[in-house]
Amino acid sequence: MNEDLEHLAARAAAGDEGVVPELLQAIRPQVLHRVSKFLPVREDAEEAAQDTLLQVATKIHTFKGTGSFAGWLTVVATNCARQTYRSLKRRSVEQSAEVLPESVDPRTTSVIAGSRLDLLEALEALESNHPQLVQPLVLRDLGAMTYVEIADELAVPLGTVKARIHQARKEVAEHLTVR
Repeated sequence: MNEDLEHLAARAAAGDEGVVPELLQAIRPQVLHRVSKFLPVREDAEEAAQDTLLQVATKIHTFKGTGSFAGWLTVVATNCARQTYRSLKRRSVEQSAEVLPESVDPRTTSVIAGSRLDLLEALEALESNHPQLVQPLVLRDLGAMTYVEIADELAVPLGTVKARIHQARKEVAEHLTVR
């Protein structure tokens, strides 16, 4: 993420509401790309992207600038994608209890979608069992941040970041192989 976005985010976080629309416009493609990693169906990704942009607009004041805006945005986008997934899962269960659909839902048949949904379920399990491991894993493997950047973002020692990511990957791998 470039310095212009970091500067816009800092201004918005400081209370300059005039830059928020410009910031949202600038980050929209990145947000859509990020949530699409979890939600392969375009409409679902669009829904999560809109939720993310709304969260950014309403919660930008919580961005303190101690870490990078890119890291903060990655966490917000990932959380919104996970929330959209939970909502889709809940709706799917409610609909299947009512009537079985005549057409097959591509979300449940696509190999790619299946692996992404499995990853989301693994992250859900990780969050419930080891919540401190989720954010470092998301920032590294989905946000493509370096270990040093993550340590700065989370304000923890570099060794702690490496250990948490290692443990998180191990937990996720175990969850995925059990399935």
